[in-house]
Amino acid sequence: MSTASPALPIHPVILSGGVGSRLWPLSREAYPKQFLDVAAGGRTLVQQTLERLVDLPGLAEPLVVCNQAHRFLVAEQLRDSSLGTARILLEPVGRNTAPAVAVAALQALQTSDDAILAVFPADHLVAEPAHLRAAVTQAIEAARAGGLVTFGVVPYRAETGYGYIEAGEPVDGGPARAVRQFVEKPDAETARAYLDSGRFYWNSGMFVMRASAYLQALRTHAPAILEACEAAVAGAEQDMDFVRLDEAAFERCPAESIDYAVMEPTDAAVTLALEAGWSDLGSWATLMEAADRDAAGNALMGDVLTQDSHNNYVRAESRLVATVGLEDHVVVETADSVLVAPRGQVHAVKGIVEQLRADGRPEALEHREVHRPWGSYEGLVRAERFQVKRIIVSPGSRLSLQMHHHRAEHWVVVQGTARVTRGDEVFLLGEDQSTYIPLGTVHRLENPGMIPLELVEVQSGSYLGEDDIVRIEDRYGR
Repeated sequence: MSTASPALPIHPVILSGGVGSRLWPLSREAYPKQFLDVAAGGRTLVQQTLERLVDLPGLAEPLVVCNQAHRFLVAEQLRDSSLGTARILLEPVGRNTAPAVAVAALQALQTSDDAILAVFPADHLVAEPAHLRAAVTQAIEAARAGGLVTFGVVPYRAETGYGYIEAGEPVDGGPARAVRQFVEKPDAETARAYLDSGRFYWNSGMFVMRASAYLQALRTHAPAILEACEAAVAGAEQDMDFVRLDEAAFERCPAESIDYAVMEPTDAAVTLALEAGWSDLGSWATLMEAADRDAAGNALMGDVLTQDSHNNYVRAESRLVATVGLEDHVVVETADSVLVAPRGQVHAVKGIVEQLRADGRPEALEHREVHRPWGSYEGLVRAERFQVKRIIVSPGSRLSLQMHHHRAEHWVVVQGTARVTRGDEVFLLGEDQSTYIPLGTVHRLENPGMIPLELVEVQSGSYLGEDDIVRIEDRYGR
């Protein structure tokens, strides 16, 4: 294997395509766990993922691969991170991790003849980021020599919820070891044998590799993926801060994981042992393990009171939650849903989400507070022919110029200043002032001020669905 120049740029690749259904009701399809502060540390998971890499030498522009429906969430959270900017690649459909890394590799090669990719899921927790950075530095050296490096987390229990990597002999006398095999999630007895052997590590889903080496491996082992991704990138369009992959080409791409498509068949796979307090936060049970606990073993977040309760995870998002005599349970409260489950059965939460989707219920898709590129709205009251919303418009933002066929709207400003377009009129409203938008009238709401605009909207009409919006002009391209 040839050694590449030490000047190769390091591109963080953040995979942000998941929906986090196992952390329902906190995580929803429209606002999944990577955009939430699930660990109550003051930063969302995607922000933590980016920021733990800041001190790496030779760091180039990050590449974030996400579902196009989440593009404004990603952009907003990047602006609020220490890195500030990234190239955001929009997947028109989900095609798993092998294609996601492929389009990132192709994008990275547009800015340099070669590059090293440091690939991380956006929804993992790392308690000791300095240890991860040290491991990444070691992995970069192995990647420069042509290795496709994955991190094997040193296990501390016989875990049946993770896949495993069996490590072989050291490579060139360094810390990296050849990968003997990847194995699926084991049963309890097999997991215990893996733990006792000392040769098996948890499969973290994190990688470091040269972009060219990864694409060559795809060309050898999964050429259909590479062909579709090359076409998707070649036909991509720039849309504001986003790169929109060609939809037709990307839809043709096989949906495969990077493990299945590349890492299992290649002879270039190597692994590095990682001890950095890693967790994939794949369930409420793993989230509880990462949380601080009180003297009774409870992990409590929000407005929670407990009495004679032990070893529980209790999270309150919008109101008081109290437990009495509760043992080994998970209780999660949001504004519209409450989950109560024994800790040993939280893996079944995904089935609840599937049932909600089958029933067409909104609780699977979004929270009561719905985020938009201009701010957010929250449903307060809904009846057959009217509903009340609380609307927040960020400073300098504006909604689309629009009209409705089936509803009229009343707006009352609670805080800030609103610039209102109503037909041919344009006027300002201050606090405690209001206006009426008749059915069928073209209108727009803007915040020209320096503080968030807050207002109450009362809708009335025969149909109140969000699809009763005819957009005439929209800065967000919706």
